[in-house]
Amino acid sequence: AASDVYKRQLTDKSGKVREREAVTYRKYFGEEKRTLLFYLQPLNVKDTGFLTYDYSQAEDDQWLYLPALRKVRRISSSDRGDYFLGTDFTYEDMKKAGKIEKQDFDYQTLGEEEIEINGKKIQTYKVAVTAKSKDIAKELGFSRSVIWVNPDNWIIVKSDYWDIKDKPLKTIYLKDLEKIQGIWSRKKLVVINYKTGHTTEFDFSDINYDTEVPESIFDVRALSRR
Repeated sequence: AASDVYKRQLTDKSGKVREREAVTYRKYFGEEKRTLLFYLQPLNVKDTGFLTYDYSQAEDDQWLYLPALRKVRRISSSDRGDYFLGTDFTYEDMKKAGKIEKQDFDYQTLGEEEIEINGKKIQTYKVAVTAKSKDIAKELGFSRSVIWVNPDNWIIVKSDYWDIKDKPLKTIYLKDLEKIQGIWSRKKLVVINYKTGHTTEFDFSDINYDTEVPESIFDVRALSRR
């Protein structure tokens, strides 16, 4: 199992900054990956929980626990393009953690391109990603994307998105990457949302791929027992 702590800093268009901190746990059950997130602070979101069952051959399941309401809400596939708790990440972004769902898109390799990320030049493959249908685009909240993939580790280092009306939506780019316990790990992400004027920065720390995590915490009923 794996765990990490992430801090999120959201800057709105007026320059106001909000910060949140959460802990995440991940564990594989055969080919199924389960991910649990709990907010640690501030107090108004403390103990908010988010649980994902990422299946290899079936539609995934997601649940959100809101302690103020003492209620667990199931996230349906039609909600996966909604933004997660005021961030510029959608439920789908949170679930896939930097990956993309193969069955939802058509792909076209546009070629190789050198891009600069955080002052460092990286040679990448540039790929056009297009939703297979209008219904999928509506669910995801975007119609197409262009991604830049680092061939040294196959990690997406930058993604541009366009909404269902083909207007610029957001950019996500990797600001810091480190090999931890032999695994390439994203340590800092930046999201620029062109619709809201928000910028969200995610900092991941205390990353550990050997964390002992009891299976019981990945149960839906455990969300409300924190």
